[in-house]
Amino acid sequence: MALDYSTIRNLEITTTIKDNKKEGSLLWVLDKTKSPMGGRKLKQWILNPLLQPELINYRLDIVEKLNNNLYITEKLSKLIDFIYDLERIGTKIVYNTVNPKDLVALKTSLSKLPLIKDSLLQLDHPPLNDLANKIVLLDDLVNIIDKGIVDNPPTHVKEGGIIKKGFNEELDKLKYTAENGRKWLGEYEHKLRLETGIKTLKIGYNKVFGYYIEVTRTNAHLVPESFQRKQTLANAERYFTAELKEYEELILSAADKIIQLEYNLFCDIRQRALDKINEIQRNSELIAELDCFCTFAIIASENKYTKPIVDTSDEIIIKAGRHPVIEQMIAKENFISNDTLMDCRDNRMLIITGPNMAGKSTYMRQVALITLMAQIGCFVPAKFAKIGIVDRIFTRVGASDDLSSGQSTFMVEMNELANILKNATKKSLIILDEVGRGTSTFDGMSIAQGAVEYILNPEILGAKTLFATHYHQLTSLEEKYSGIKNYSIAVKEENDQIIFLHSIIPGGSDKSYGIQVAKLAGVPSPVIRRAKDILHQLENGYGSNNEVAITKDDDLFSHAFEDYLEIIEELKDLDLNNITPIEAMMFLSSIKKKLERR
Repeated sequence: MALDYSTIRNLEITTTIKDNKKEGSLLWVLDKTKSPMGGRKLKQWILNPLLQPELINYRLDIVEKLNNNLYITEKLSKLIDFIYDLERIGTKIVYNTVNPKDLVALKTSLSKLPLIKDSLLQLDHPPLNDLANKIVLLDDLVNIIDKGIVDNPPTHVKEGGIIKKGFNEELDKLKYTAENGRKWLGEYEHKLRLETGIKTLKIGYNKVFGYYIEVTRTNAHLVPESFQRKQTLANAERYFTAELKEYEELILSAADKIIQLEYNLFCDIRQRALDKINEIQRNSELIAELDCFCTFAIIASENKYTKPIVDTSDEIIIKAGRHPVIEQMIAKENFISNDTLMDCRDNRMLIITGPNMAGKSTYMRQVALITLMAQIGCFVPAKFAKIGIVDRIFTRVGASDDLSSGQSTFMVEMNELANILKNATKKSLIILDEVGRGTSTFDGMSIAQGAVEYILNPEILGAKTLFATHYHQLTSLEEKYSGIKNYSIAVKEENDQIIFLHSIIPGGSDKSYGIQVAKLAGVPSPVIRRAKDILHQLENGYGSNNEVAITKDDDLFSHAFEDYLEIIEELKDLDLNNITPIEAMMFLSSIKKKLERR
């Protein structure tokens, strides 16, 4: 299934809308993977839900078996936690950029495969047996890396210190020579001090002059004739002897040979890994999938998810469904679950009304996310779920300007609606939230009803749709068209207060409770009182030409009534065709100052 950008964003599948962070998204809830490639595989699954019921049920059956055997599943998860990023190590092997530390990580990872394979076979489950039998044990490669490369090697490959003692006889001899050469230098220095009587004599080394004997100028008269001058310093002379030169060649030659030989041996081991690259990459893929399966099983147990029934029917039936993310953000026992019944017959379109903040958007997203989770082979947050496979999930939720392309809120909304109407099919699931609210009431309601009738028509589209709206007039469409069902969010009213019950109940709502919601949000009391008066006038048809009367004695406006009228008159007198940008800015500044004096 292809998920478009709007759906990924609106359902907060990988990141949140507000902060663009993983925390608070569906991926955040589901991603408890232990390996890097498992994490990437899970994200790939989430963004590409399956359409074939046999593949979906293959995943669900594996998750069910693992969920019923959590002891082994948790053991598998702990083993996977020891596995490094085989996918990226494999890529580095192919491009010859792998370093000694990578090969040690490869050894550690491959050494866990026998235990993983045995644990899978213990479950005695055909799909898991098949997965276990596909895992290729690379014991020879593990052994060669274990015997050849030190446990904590350097990152660079041409500085030595990579190969273990005992792996190569020639290398061991060279290292013995180098180590004994350094020992000889110490003994030779001590011998020269005794022979010359120069207690401060020392043997040193630099890359330009090699090994040298350094004697201070005050002791220069004690230097024997066998010393040959090599370098003169301000306060010292440097010499060498034939014996020192001979050992210098031996030591330096051994050091160079050690580095080159270690590099050659490392390349041989790297080639052994390259020879098994297909097996390494296949194992990486299998471990990534197993990581996802174990994650799904463990999360299903922790969050009390249920195995959904997935088929090719047109039904979406959910009993006591929950929003997978929001229930993690609040106490689980406080989340109100809801049922859903949708099909392509009598329940094609659910028109949902109710106040803002009551949970309409949460409910619709919940249905979409449960559907998506079922189609990636994951258990779902519900007591029961039967999901007829959908070919696409479309969403039109929220409102925002697209300033970069010069599009208003309403234009963005219409573009998204157009995309849905052009690309959805009868097998799609559509989520529409407040279509038409970005323009005037009558225009918006007309567009909303037009969209409802277009989607509802089985000869044109007939897709399953959740449609949330504040246009309560649309609830009358239930009587006019078959396939529409009205639902609303239950609300309890007490002493001019409202309590959101967050339950979806049959039947439409004839009130938006906007003023009560504004009060809950902390809007000042004078505004609330004035809003109630205006609402009363509108509901009773007061005012001429549908205008609401503004009384000078009203508490909210009495002190500034004249100021507001003055500003209104100034705006009426403004000649927009002849005003310059600078004049417009100055005019707005003067109005702003008048309002600030309020």
